[in-house]
Amino acid sequence: MAPSLLHHLLDGAGADDRIAVVEGARTLTYGEFRARVAALAARLRGLGLAPGDRVAILLPKSLREGVALFAVAAAGGVFVPIHPSLRPRQVRHIVADSGARALLTDPPHEAGLEGALDDLSGLRILTEEAGAPSESPLVPGAPAPPGLAAILYTSGSTGLPKGVMLSHGNLLAGTRIVRTYLGIGPDDRLLSVLPFSFDYGLNQLLTAVEQGARTVLLTPRLGDDVVRALETHRITGLAGVPTLWTLLTRAAPHLAKADLSALRYVTNSGGSLAVSTIARLRARLPHTDVVLMYGLTEAFRSTYLPPGEIDRRPDSIGRAIPETEIFLVTPDGRRARPGEPGILHHRGPTVSLGYWNRPEDTARVLVPDPFAGAAPGLVCRSGDLAVEDADGFFRFIGREDTMIKTQGFRVSPTEVEAALMETGAFRAAAVIGLPDPSLGQRIHAVTVPVEDAPGTADVLQALRKALAPHLVPRTIERVEALPTTPNGKVDYKRLTAERAAAEIRADG
Repeated sequence: MAPSLLHHLLDGAGADDRIAVVEGARTLTYGEFRARVAALAARLRGLGLAPGDRVAILLPKSLREGVALFAVAAAGGVFVPIHPSLRPRQVRHIVADSGARALLTDPPHEAGLEGALDDLSGLRILTEEAGAPSESPLVPGAPAPPGLAAILYTSGSTGLPKGVMLSHGNLLAGTRIVRTYLGIGPDDRLLSVLPFSFDYGLNQLLTAVEQGARTVLLTPRLGDDVVRALETHRITGLAGVPTLWTLLTRAAPHLAKADLSALRYVTNSGGSLAVSTIARLRARLPHTDVVLMYGLTEAFRSTYLPPGEIDRRPDSIGRAIPETEIFLVTPDGRRARPGEPGILHHRGPTVSLGYWNRPEDTARVLVPDPFAGAAPGLVCRSGDLAVEDADGFFRFIGREDTMIKTQGFRVSPTEVEAALMETGAFRAAAVIGLPDPSLGQRIHAVTVPVEDAPGTADVLQALRKALAPHLVPRTIERVEALPTTPNGKVDYKRLTAERAAAEIRADG
């Protein structure tokens, strides 16, 4: 029988003596994993957790965090994972906004909160392990109505995040779909470097459990940390965001000599990869499939590019994932023709339930299907501009709300970033628009240079050959590193806010 609730994945997972999760020198077999989930779920029910109650999880990437996710679901609760790098103010917002009844954490992270949760009445903070694993079978509690399984808060180092509501059906569909197009099976060994508070990282764990595969947890500090884990554990699959691939291809010396013959595939999401980065990755991993993907938390995953299409379509985000329809809508409400830009819309089983306690925000993202006919329903309006070709493959243009408007043109930061990376002068680049009295906005590039990088004048000369005049940055700033969100994505909001504030101070 197909699973209907998240924790049902454990029912069909690997045999009791098969290794499920590895964290450093520690391992959990599937039998131990199930027993620990049962023990914690029983404890939560014993504390009075009712169906639909939220349980926040503030833990480092660990065996305990993986157990906690499944245990909350098994107890009938809704898990709310919090990235441990968030500041006390942000943690408080998530706990208070979600109305969490309990917080699962550890003593160091509780101390790091500096009393930020002290005045939240009714909140239970649990810092110790659940105790001895239960020998009793897992007895699930009633599921949360209406099938709510998780609230994932969109992360960022500035501003207060919003909670995206995911149902059991959403999470199970994402697991099933990704496993299908990546061909993940019981013999796979997945290296997990992304946080479980990120849907992309959470999906890795769920997919491995569904198949009875092995998940190896890693919180890397250096690129070579990842390479050594890939080699030591004979990893077959690795998921990452653009910052990880830049790190591996430009700052991981061991990559050139490591035996990574077991690595069957790597996947990218969370931002587009420069063509030059893709080329370096393929050169260093000649026997590994590189699968480019696109998605958003509100609908999980929308497209993927089969590895065999990279040479033909290196700038494509791919075609619709299984069980899903992707279409573009023009500003006047038409379905975009091939080659015509439009806002990407997603129809399928991974479309979320919307934002927690934010009906107005939900209504802007989950909209009536404009082409449903006699079968009305909601689709996810991504806010991303894209173009579809005649074969059903999509190319990302830019965010509707981050397009730079300069000299009367609408400019995609992605296009300028790709040109900057193609010069070979930078390890990373982010393009933003800053206020300008005569241009509307001016294009400003923030870059991380490679060693012995050419000067700005030489870079600009190369850009003028590759780009139309209105696309060439007015300024190119060089920094040691780009700020990132906890999920590893470039923090464009912070880049823009800091530089705009600095200019106001300078003018004042």
